[in-house]
Amino acid sequence: MSSLLLSERSRVFERADPYAVSDYVNQHVGGHCLRLPRTGELQASINHRKFASLDLCRLSYGGKAQVTSPALGSLYHLQILLKGHCRSACRGNEHPYVPGELLLINPDDPVDLTYSADCEKFILKLPASLLEQTCLEQRWQVPEGGIRFTSARHKTQPLDGFIGLLGLVCAEAESDNSLLQVQEHYGRIVASKLLTLLDNNIQRGEPQVQAHSFEQLVEYIDANLNQDISIVQLMNVARVSERTLYSLFERHAGLSPKGYVRQRKLERIHAVLQDPASSVRNVTEIALDYGFLHLGRFAESYRQRFGELPSVTFKRYR
Repeated sequence: MSSLLLSERSRVFERADPYAVSDYVNQHVGGHCLRLPRTGELQASINHRKFASLDLCRLSYGGKAQVTSPALGSLYHLQILLKGHCRSACRGNEHPYVPGELLLINPDDPVDLTYSADCEKFILKLPASLLEQTCLEQRWQVPEGGIRFTSARHKTQPLDGFIGLLGLVCAEAESDNSLLQVQEHYGRIVASKLLTLLDNNIQRGEPQVQAHSFEQLVEYIDANLNQDISIVQLMNVARVSERTLYSLFERHAGLSPKGYVRQRKLERIHAVLQDPASSVRNVTEIALDYGFLHLGRFAESYRQRFGELPSVTFKRYR
């Protein structure tokens, strides 16, 4: 297994100062604090590759080491023990790890790991955004508090196919002609496999889309009409995939999401221009307030919707 995960071609440090390696890890893999024995000739090594949004790292501190961190922020760490042993202390629970086991660390998990002197490990760093985007593509619901893997400790034997996938990823990362598009494709596969193979809190399957989902979207849009409302924001509000979002708007409004937002902006402007008590001073001001930067196209869209130019409406009620 270990021969599959980053070769000497990815070597950054060899027989190096462990604290120099630790500084490199802090920059590229994840923030942590390293504690080492005061005596002994410690010789650390690290192999590293950036692979689209992933980081691949093979690491040894060359001596007994303790690594701590309050949390990883927006990162997930998958650690595969290649040699030696490791002890993990998290939230009052202690677990030993030996080769053939892997550790999954969630972004909000405190980290307290003690490695044996002969320990070598492989780390896969994944950003939370990659897992969330993978859920959206698979039409899985992202939990409100974020994705969380519910078991930290796993045997690698049932995951042989996944370890093989990581081997392919490492080989592609070390290729001289690896394309970013190919790397991103591999990254999505890795994220999807992790979410499928390891226990977690996501809800698989497309949620039932009911009328109240569209009502929630309407309320959100009306409350944020002076903002640039994105498709991703609407997907998160309704907790549906992009395809389902478009189907929802087509079924209830006969428009695309962007088309509906544009229509509601025009209707709001029309109502304000008709209100003599409004504080709007001119048509240009209100058009810009609602995100219409091309005034000519705005005036034509308004005329098509209401049968007259916005300046005519404004003058009639002033």
